[in-house]
Amino acid sequence: MYKILIADDHPLFREAITNVIEKSFPGCETIETEDLDSALSITQESDELDLILLDLNMPGMNGLNGLITLRNEAPTIPVVIVSAEEDKQIVLQAITYGAVGFITKSSPREQMTEALTQILAGNVYLPSDIIRSSQPENRRSSRKDENQIPPELLSSLTRRQLLVLERMSKGESNKQIAYNLNIAETTVKAHVSAILRKLNVHNRIQAVLCAGNIDFGEYLKR
Repeated sequence: MYKILIADDHPLFREAITNVIEKSFPGCETIETEDLDSALSITQESDELDLILLDLNMPGMNGLNGLITLRNEAPTIPVVIVSAEEDKQIVLQAITYGAVGFITKSSPREQMTEALTQILAGNVYLPSDIIRSSQPENRRSSRKDENQIPPELLSSLTRRQLLVLERMSKGESNKQIAYNLNIAETTVKAHVSAILRKLNVHNRIQAVLCAGNIDFGEYLKR
């Protein structure tokens, strides 16, 4: 079964997330630590870790620098940020620096379980409510959103590809998209490949980040 490292300096939260894991994934082994140095030591001593749940604000982290250090030291172990932080730019930066997911500490138990299920299945989890949130008007007018997709590239997508991209932006896996759109999972994979090519992005995460503020209703009207 899975072996998960929980790196967080708040004992009550470690207890809470351990409880979520034990109830949702029976037989799963958890290891707890409270600072970056000990987390690094554990990753060096254990080559069987399946996942690291990492707090952004525990001792030694220095924000996202701790994530970068951990990814450099243990590049093969997936890292998920679990934080009270809900700023969209922090979420995007964490993914850019190598995290495979971002779970907010305010998430309900069911949402945490779904996030962990997706991540352990090899998918990326992003908090769709944060990703879809708009920037304040003054920030949006002061600079162009660097993740914005040019309209001509969006217009190159077929209606089905737009529907798939919309589902991707909600954090759905290929299997969920296939079920919701009533198509084969292999067809979804083909659409995802076409979407990445047409949007000129390298991976699914970039596509999801770019799709954060798209008004799909407008494009699907055509």
